[in-house]
Amino acid sequence: MRYLPKSPAEREQMLAEIGAATIDDLFAIIPAEYRLDRDLEIPRQQAESEIVDYFRAAGQKNATDYASFLGAGAYRHYRPVIIDSLVQRGEFLTSYTPYQAEITQGTLQAIFEFQTMIAELTGMDLANASMYDGSTGAAEAVMMAVRVTGRHKAVVASTVHPEYREVLATYAKHQGLPTTLVGYDAETGRIDMKALADSITDETAAVLVQSPNFFGILEDIPAIAEIAHARGALLIVSIAEAVSLGVVRPPVEADIVSMEAQSFGVALSYGGPFCGVIATKEKYVRQMPGRLAGQTVDGAGNRGFVLTLATREQHIRREKATSNICTNQALVALMATIFLAVYGKEGIRELAEHNLAKSDYAAKALSAHSGAKLRFQGAPRFHEFVLQTEETPAALSQRLLRNKIVGGADLSRWYPELAGCTLWCATEVNTRDQIDAAAKVIGEK
Repeated sequence: MRYLPKSPAEREQMLAEIGAATIDDLFAIIPAEYRLDRDLEIPRQQAESEIVDYFRAAGQKNATDYASFLGAGAYRHYRPVIIDSLVQRGEFLTSYTPYQAEITQGTLQAIFEFQTMIAELTGMDLANASMYDGSTGAAEAVMMAVRVTGRHKAVVASTVHPEYREVLATYAKHQGLPTTLVGYDAETGRIDMKALADSITDETAAVLVQSPNFFGILEDIPAIAEIAHARGALLIVSIAEAVSLGVVRPPVEADIVSMEAQSFGVALSYGGPFCGVIATKEKYVRQMPGRLAGQTVDGAGNRGFVLTLATREQHIRREKATSNICTNQALVALMATIFLAVYGKEGIRELAEHNLAKSDYAAKALSAHSGAKLRFQGAPRFHEFVLQTEETPAALSQRLLRNKIVGGADLSRWYPELAGCTLWCATEVNTRDQIDAAAKVIGEK
């Protein structure tokens, strides 16, 4: 009854109401050759205690003791235990979009703090109250640029996360928005500046780049901004690794920043939920998707919080809406808010420096053996790097797995010209022993 709430008597009553004597009468319209005349071949029903035992046993098969060097847009960082202690409180866990400010002050204040911290980190004037993730945030930022400029073309760097580009392609197809892909310099891994300049026209609404880019390399944002702005296009900077802002100069030259905040205390959880964000200059706020929480005072002069901008389909006419995205990601944004509050300004910087040091050590250790070398030299990077090996990524991955190590991502999946190259990531959770163990496997013949 827990899973099939209708009793036999209730089913008979429902059949009688529609004039059917039996379930077979209900489905008689379906030809006999398409109807199943036997019981489903499924295991017997199980008690709740048996189901719990089954999943507990299945969970023990997870490779929780493996060292992982995967990144590529989803990053493993330590999560302070206070995050779950707070977000699981009923007033946060059960809240929905805070339409009624008088009874959702806690949620509204958390959103306001999130917006403030993100704006400070990115160097923008303001940030919205979260998007679904970094990929939809990047696509929504391009749509926003189209509304701001009135133009209908976009230029996208091939070093933007491939899956972000796939999401943008889905948006663009149904918006009638042509996009031009700009390649990267084979030596540095940065966007090809000449190709970028040649790709921008007077019809270009936005230039979308990522920094650190998909190869972990920092782009020259001031130079890119100068090229984009010279032709009247807006510059959108996508940031897949938010922790990088602890040491990397924020992209203040950008017009819009789209960021994935998963690294700020959001567990990987087999792929989600994540936490996207859009930050921008104040003059573009009316075209920003999502909603904003603002600070005010009530009739008695007490500080309070309200929704100040909510240009979503739920609030205004569809033709006036800027987006129907970013519903209740507030709980995930709250995780990021707590993370940032716990670490503080100095803590975020120290965390980023730790990641930078781990990656530098890993890059040197893994490329120290014959048959392995670093790709894309000469440009600064954060905590990811591209390793090229004579051994195929598939063969190397299998040898690493036998030693309980998850190696880098095979880049040929997205970049056929980078056959033999893998993308490695080292964060604060990767120990020196793990890095040395991976280097040892690479060095074995």
